[in-house]
Amino acid sequence: MTDIARIIEVVEPEAKALGFDLVRVRYFKGGEIGDEEHTLQIMAERPATGQLVIEDCAALSRRVSDAFDALEEAGDVLIEEAYRLEVSSPGIDRPLTRPKDFAAWTGHETRIELTELLDNRKRFRGDLIGFDAETQTISIEDDGTVYHVPFALVANAKLILTDKLIAASRPLDTSGAEEEVVGGADENLEEQED
Repeated sequence: MTDIARIIEVVEPEAKALGFDLVRVRYFKGGEIGDEEHTLQIMAERPATGQLVIEDCAALSRRVSDAFDALEEAGDVLIEEAYRLEVSSPGIDRPLTRPKDFAAWTGHETRIELTELLDNRKRFRGDLIGFDAETQTISIEDDGTVYHVPFALVANAKLILTDKLIAASRPLDTSGAEEEVVGGADENLEEQED
């Protein structure tokens, strides 16, 4: 079985070395029906912008691949089966994975799924009221009722794409958007596949 905690131990320093915060690391099989390929998904962001541009994703992908290769050469194989490495920015309707995410996105619509029942429910959808750092509790208003959800029970949480969220999100970095890449793109892709 793949040890995700061990993978995070390797990935997080590589992200930090580039000045990024690690948002989420997931390892899963298939995304579509019939898809048997495994994926290691890494989401990271620049703290100042909350995003990664393509060059950032490529840099992190190379660092992670190199770190995994070095460990494998030393006999420490983190993932036994073939897998696809996916590095991305969390996006506007981002997952909420850390306490600071819940604090930062207070006032926005959120969907939270729990690992166990709370008030006979596992799913909540509504406005994120706040996060209490002392009690590690998320407050969410769902259908007029405020629920206090322990952070430790959260299995999945993400922002819901709304006009308010779009207006509040930082503008994407568009530097380089007008540049045309001539040649070399296929070569870079082949290098990463090796």
